Amino acid sequence: MNLHVVIGYGPAGAATARLLAQQGHSVRVITRSGREPEPGIEHVALDATDSARLTEAARGATAIHGCAAPPYHRWATGWPPLAASLCAAAEATGAVLVMLGNLYGYGPVDGPLTEDLPLAATGPKGRVRAAAWEQARALHEQGRIKAVEVRASDFFGPGVTDGGHLAARVVPPLLRGKPVSTLGDPDAPHSWTYLPDVARAMAEVAGEERAWGRAWHVPTEPPLSVREMTGRLAAQAGTAPVPVRRIPPAALAVASLFSPLIRELKEIRHQFDRPFVIDASAYEAAFAVRATPVDEQLKATVEWWRERLAATA
Repeated sequence: MNLHVVIGYGPAGAATARLLAQQGHSVRVITRSGREPEPGIEHVALDATDSARLTEAARGATAIHGCAAPPYHRWATGWPPLAASLCAAAEATGAVLVMLGNLYGYGPVDGPLTEDLPLAATGPKGRVRAAAWEQARALHEQGRIKAVEVRASDFFGPGVTDGGHLAARVVPPLLRGKPVSTLGDPDAPHSWTYLPDVARAMAEVAGEERAWGRAWHVPTEPPLSVREMTGRLAAQAGTAPVPVRRIPPAALAVASLFSPLIRELKEIRHQFDRPFVIDASAYEAAFAVRATPVDEQLKATVEWWRERLAATA
């Protein structure tokens, strides 16, 4: 039995922690506020940017899973101290650092996204995410830490709520037979990474030394547009199809005056205005995790939302 330390308890951190506990590992979750213990999971309250305290909390760990993120509109100032603290804890403890990344660092790209593309983003969010991995990779290459990054497209599935583009803004309305509004072109092919597959990849690469030192894309089913996914979700739910409408640019401009989140989405509009496709063939050629079949993803997601909505009714 190994100790795994999970930083953050949002959808990805919670899914990773629970999977590791199910696999028989000891799991310690680090968040600012802490939580009550769960079976196999210890919760510790501390600020993960405090490298001294984080290092002490990670003593004896096999792996540190970096699943936390600053508030979306504070990435530029919040990511550097968090990334530095994760690296410092990994160096002091010898634990492998498993970083959860995304696709922002590539910037706009024509064609499928592969791990060998340059991290050429010019916007602040893409650059700060790229810099976090570049820092860890440099330390790995110097032999000071062991590091690997797992990159996913937009999360989707049980546990993904307000932060998901195929979550709170889509599933509850369609279950009620109401129209769905979406950012960007509703017919553009888009890769959706299933949250449980993210957790499975995070757990797998932590124990695979040959994975360390580079980034990997989480196995992800072939792309489907928002309109296609909405239609398949409705079919899985046994409800009638609903209209899927693009949010007019003028409406987004007005909303951005009042919402920091919507204002910050401007940098990644390219991900929704044109095809956005992830290629995970490198991961699939090297390791065991495969994407969950899309019909299983849809079924689990609909069931989870129905239970959630019933509980809050």
